[in-house]
Amino acid sequence: MKKLALALAAVAAFSGQAFAADMGRPYTKAPVAVPVAYNWTGCFIGAGAGYGWYNTESTQVVPATGAFVVSEGTSGGRGWLGNVQGGCDYQFSGPMGNWVIGAFADYSFMDVKGDHIGVPLTTGVGPLKQDYAWAAGARIGYLVNPTFLTYFNAGWTQTHFKQVDYLNFGTLLPNGFSLPGSTYDGWFIGSGFEYQLSFLPGLFLKSEYRYSQFDRKQINNIATATGLPTGTAETVKPFTQSLLTSVVYRFNFGR
Repeated sequence: MKKLALALAAVAAFSGQAFAADMGRPYTKAPVAVPVAYNWTGCFIGAGAGYGWYNTESTQVVPATGAFVVSEGTSGGRGWLGNVQGGCDYQFSGPMGNWVIGAFADYSFMDVKGDHIGVPLTTGVGPLKQDYAWAAGARIGYLVNPTFLTYFNAGWTQTHFKQVDYLNFGTLLPNGFSLPGSTYDGWFIGSGFEYQLSFLPGLFLKSEYRYSQFDRKQINNIATATGLPTGTAETVKPFTQSLLTSVVYRFNFGR
């Protein structure tokens, strides 16, 4: 019994000393979590799909002089498109830290088509198809929050329309005339937003509207069978619009 009493006394004495030592230590708060500092500076790649539409203004002219003959009016087309893209961005620091600027390029393959009225003397009609376009430009954006960017962009673009093989209005049979395919140069403006998908760092969803206007071009009509000029020409000026949603991967997004 004496040994048990001595052991209990020793434990009590030790516990009292340990408690007193703890009471003497200063209280410290748990460390506060530091917010993640995201950085948009870096490069990206992406791919997407969307919907496009075009309108073309066309007139019939004398090929040698370009003199006006008759207005053929406005035609239009609708259809789907796919897109691949790449570029780089730079996020400012300090008081300008919510602003992002960048440069990019993209390529769209498409099936956007409609009926086009044409020669001779607007008595034929045929399918006019826009089959590809590419663009290069710059954008400026504002971060609504660290992972949500709104932006405007602008730049230079080029598109291609395939050859139109005309059909006779009355019979809908080939009338022997064609409008050769051609490439058009122009400019574009657009706006959109981009935000991070929460399930994978660096993966973003981007949606954008774009308007493009192209230079007017004079194209000689040809005889389909021989490929020779027919003595008539058209001036064609396209306008295009598109809505595109893309998945974008940023290589260095994060801290």
